[in-house]
Amino acid sequence: MRMFARTVLLSVTMLTSSVAVQAADTKPAPFNVYEASIADIQQAIRDRRVTAHQVTQMYLDRIAAFDKGGPKINSVITVNPKALEEADAVDAAFARTGQFVGPLHGVGVLIKDQVDVGGLPTTLGSLSMKDYVPTKDATAVVRVKKAGGIIIAKMTLGEGGGGDTFGSLFGETHNAYDLKRTVGGSSGGPGVGVSANFGTIAVAEEGFASIRRPSAWNSVVGMRPSPGLVPRGGMWDGFPSPVGQLGPMGKTVTDMAKLLDVMVGYDAEDPISALGRGHIPESYTKSLDKDGLKGARIGILRTPQGDQTDPSSDDFKRVSVLFDRAVGELRAAGATTVEIEIPNLNEALATRVGNPADDSASVYFARNPNSQYHSMKDLEADPDYPKSIRVKRAQYMASQRTTQPTGTPESRYAQYVIARDRLAIAIQKIMADNNLDAIVHKTNEHTPTLIKDGIAPPYVNQKGSPHLNTFLIHAASVAVPSGFTDDGLPVGITFFGPSYSEPTLLKLAYSYEQATHHRIPPKTTPALKPKK
Repeated sequence: MRMFARTVLLSVTMLTSSVAVQAADTKPAPFNVYEASIADIQQAIRDRRVTAHQVTQMYLDRIAAFDKGGPKINSVITVNPKALEEADAVDAAFARTGQFVGPLHGVGVLIKDQVDVGGLPTTLGSLSMKDYVPTKDATAVVRVKKAGGIIIAKMTLGEGGGGDTFGSLFGETHNAYDLKRTVGGSSGGPGVGVSANFGTIAVAEEGFASIRRPSAWNSVVGMRPSPGLVPRGGMWDGFPSPVGQLGPMGKTVTDMAKLLDVMVGYDAEDPISALGRGHIPESYTKSLDKDGLKGARIGILRTPQGDQTDPSSDDFKRVSVLFDRAVGELRAAGATTVEIEIPNLNEALATRVGNPADDSASVYFARNPNSQYHSMKDLEADPDYPKSIRVKRAQYMASQRTTQPTGTPESRYAQYVIARDRLAIAIQKIMADNNLDAIVHKTNEHTPTLIKDGIAPPYVNQKGSPHLNTFLIHAASVAVPSGFTDDGLPVGITFFGPSYSEPTLLKLAYSYEQATHHRIPPKTTPALKPKK
């Protein structure tokens, strides 16, 4: 009997030890921000596996390892010195209430350096703005912080908010998929920053192709929303111009939609945001449907329309091969594709010019009571202003011009407005005649260009960039990764639609993303081992 008892006791002990070993074996691995989504981060915080402080430190460690060290991506202009302090405040609120501060609780957010974060420089990537420090946050940044997002850093951009991501203040930002190539622009820093996992999501801006092109060239998702949805108080190149718009970037359509939810809404500081009233749904995430392409009708626009596009080049042909494959993927996911042509498209696009009455610089500087500048003329008078790569490029292009523009700035702008209105109506008619839900075109018609060709003559810049949505102004676009060329360079497709078609575009883009999963993170910025 005693022998039986000892046997039972031994068996129970062995079983208990076995269970303990199994429990140890199934202990969750240390959390890592590498490729982590908003949902991943927040689930780990909810499970007490990680804190917002630790998440923030992981992003700062990655910036130190890969942006300043290692491949030296060079996408960060200013690290937020209060990032850990902001994370601690979020952690304290969670410990006190057991509730998240908001929908971006603990999430690392990158900000394009033409958007104000109070107390940090807004440099535009330019030596002439290196000491410009706004006193208060941009409206979008206020909303991100209120939602629990942690501002990680201010990111590089095309100097002055335009063109590829080169600047007199910081030099050149390197593409993580090929360090010799540009990240695109002008939101190149946010694009590669999200792709390299220096933050979870990014607040970017587009006035030409500034969100979509770096999205394609860095294998991330980006959106230029309709004017009126996201207010632009505290953004360079904002009101009174309606062209430049703040938009979200993320590694996934879901993360991008969550950031869009936080940023949208009327703000009196940007009167154009009044246009969005009545067009904002309860949540853009409710539009996300993995079967969203089933039964959809998609217009396929193949006409070369990118800036400086060369259809005879090898890389144009490589991109075209992948675009053909993407069209097949749309059909495989249940969409009906309709080949379309837009009459006189490129003739219309060629009329694009800026509004000569644009005084957005004065409006931007007036927001800061400590501003050393009050107008664009003040900025241009700065002794460092001529050092701008953008200025040098413009001077070179002017010297190469064989003919001069005809007419006054006002008359050329009037021609553009007429062409814009006619093109908008023509596109709406094509969509109506073919019962289209959206139009799809290449996000960029060329692969990322070499940095050396962009920082010196011939100053190759924004090559192959379609700008249909910003030409029309009142339109929406979402760019999604669509794979890699045979030489390993990322490309994307764009879902285009009229103003306030964001719910439809997000549904279609999400469905395509879920059907294909084309994003692959860059090998130059791998996962870091968690610190013990």
